[in-house]
Amino acid sequence: MIILGIILLVIGFVASISILWTIGIVLVVIGVILWILGAVGHAVGGRRHYW
Repeated sequence: MIILGIILLVIGFVASISILWTIGIVLVVIGVILWILGAVGHAVGGRRHYW
């Protein structure tokens, strides 16, 4: 999810499409939150680790 967000950020920046930029930021933030929750040991979506 983080990688997809970064790809959308780059495409949105290069093509000057603001909606891709916004979706990319949201995906990166959600990916980082899920990654942190999985790293500290909380079950995320029924899984012990998120990746």
